[in-house]
Amino acid sequence: MHFDLPQLIKSLGYFGVWAIIFAESGLLIGFFLPGDSLLFTAGFIASQNFLNIWILMIGAFICAFLGDNVGYTTGHKFGRRLFQKEDSWLFHRKHVVKTQQFYQQHGKKTIVLARFVPIVRTFAPIVAGLGAMHYRTFLFYNLIGGFAWTFGLTLLGYFLGKSLPAEQVDKYLLPIIGLIIVVSLLPSIIHLIQEYRGNKK
Repeated sequence: MHFDLPQLIKSLGYFGVWAIIFAESGLLIGFFLPGDSLLFTAGFIASQNFLNIWILMIGAFICAFLGDNVGYTTGHKFGRRLFQKEDSWLFHRKHVVKTQQFYQQHGKKTIVLARFVPIVRTFAPIVAGLGAMHYRTFLFYNLIGGFAWTFGLTLLGYFLGKSLPAEQVDKYLLPIIGLIIVVSLLPSIIHLIQEYRGNKK
């Protein structure tokens, strides 16, 4: 993904942002997309009056919610086949296994917590559909998680953008985006380190 995220968002507009959120939430091809930094940056850009913050957030929430439902349906109907599928550039069984382990550790609230963990957020609804969660329970936590993720990160970017003087926006935006990317990847990095140390023992 091109690192000039502000320009990308300005070029794609609402529907581009929403499409990325939908893909990352419910399609296997979406696991590499930058959902956290995308929402934050879109909120930041909305603070500069390029986008309407309410249209942006409501659309992102709907797409995140619908994306997770697509993921749940995929897991419910085809999930078993994922474990028989050969690894490819698009799919790795380890992502599904990692998400199952996340479920075992965090239980039902995984659907909420997974929103803030790259890769896990793409596979969590699929694993839920595979049999880990009743649909009504999934629906409840999906609403909470989708709302907290989309509104929380977008508003964070919006209010930060409003608090900065206009002449300092460009100076701070890219470092902040970089920090968000690092923070969002931190749980996965820690998990990989722990896994590596476990294998060495």
